Amino acid sequence: MNTNMNYRFANERIPKLILSLAAPAVVGQVINALYNVVDRMFIGRMPETGTLALSGIGVGFPMIMVISAFAALIGFGGAPLASIHMGEGNPKKAEEMMGNCFVMLLIVSVVLTLSILIFKTQLLTLFGASPDTLPFADDYMGIYLLGTVMVLLSLGLNQFIAAQGFAKTAMITICAGAAVNTILDPVFIFGMNMGVKGAALATVISQTISAIWVLWFLTSKRTHLRLRIKYMRINPKIVISVLTLGLSPFIMQSTESLIQIVFNTSLAKYGGDLYVAAMGIMSSLMQIFTLLLQSFAQGAQPIIGFNFGSGDFKRVKSTIIYCSIFCAVFGLAMWSIAIFLPQLPTIVFTNNPELITLTAKLMKIFFLGTCIYGLQLAFQQIFIALGQAKVSIFIAILRKIILLIPLVYILPVFIEPKTDAVIIAEPIADVLAALTCCGLFGLTIKRLLDPDRAVRRP
Repeated sequence: MNTNMNYRFANERIPKLILSLAAPAVVGQVINALYNVVDRMFIGRMPETGTLALSGIGVGFPMIMVISAFAALIGFGGAPLASIHMGEGNPKKAEEMMGNCFVMLLIVSVVLTLSILIFKTQLLTLFGASPDTLPFADDYMGIYLLGTVMVLLSLGLNQFIAAQGFAKTAMITICAGAAVNTILDPVFIFGMNMGVKGAALATVISQTISAIWVLWFLTSKRTHLRLRIKYMRINPKIVISVLTLGLSPFIMQSTESLIQIVFNTSLAKYGGDLYVAAMGIMSSLMQIFTLLLQSFAQGAQPIIGFNFGSGDFKRVKSTIIYCSIFCAVFGLAMWSIAIFLPQLPTIVFTNNPELITLTAKLMKIFFLGTCIYGLQLAFQQIFIALGQAKVSIFIAILRKIILLIPLVYILPVFIEPKTDAVIIAEPIADVLAALTCCGLFGLTIKRLLDPDRAVRRP
């Protein structure tokens, strides 16, 4: 275990330490979001077919979210536990955790690739693809799925780089792939006239580069925790602990795809392809919004996990306070852009005046409840950092499964126009879930950080 890292997590000023870990994570997540955003930017500007192609990519988005969710299941489940083991002074246990996660990522990626490829067309139709948009969705996902192994390895293992305090290195992983994607997109889409297939191919190549970089770093002498063959043997106890803790971020991301399906099918029924395209844009913005907030909270996770493992509860409390403040302020800033300047982010995706006007109108409703979303995400990530799987799982299920999905189907029965009723479900679910999360956090944190359990530091 690197003593310099120990010293930083245990002694460095918390605001400075959080920002030093969160800033690269924020930049990395912005750039990571560019994978889908850049694809949609170029696809939306394809001559004649741009709007239909954009709708098709929106229909395929739930599949992409499911793949990312499995990376979160293993990466976000294993990395916080590795941080706690490092805080306990047990780097071998942390390396065993990482080795098991590597094998799990490989197994899951193969199963996902084969399963989705077999039922791809049927799933896309189920997700809301119309006869006009299905060909675009089918072409894009047919190629994208071939890179599933690389997507899971790059996203899942990158969490173990960040957990060791290598925030800048974790950022490089994402930046390298996103830069290549941005360069290759116009070349393949327009220069080689490949359309949506070109966008998918650019993404696969980019993710492959990111995965190679991650594997190189975690097997090099630069890392504190090294990926070793002797730990690449499945340990049932480790697998269960990883899956249990990772279930919350998995639910958050996988249900995002379910939400996308529910929104797409409802809006296709009440409004048509233009509304589906608008939802695709709003979903991309919501993804960016969520990823940025999560990255702030994830900057605090290694600090919380390390000091919780070492028993320094006073330092854990301070980190939680600063993390909550950062996320609340950052969340309010992003909410302000979505509510007061909705056309600004919308024009990035399309030059269709009708689609810009509709999306800007719907955004003012869709993002209305996200003003307190920052606190919810902060508390949820803190629960994960402390190893509190059950509470974080409940919060993840509450917003989307218990609240949002039923509201999407119930509200159109009572509210007109029905398209607006579908959109209104989002802010109602956001506010109710955030208030519940804050209440649970206040009740749970006192028990977890009981002063009698704390370890006095010299």
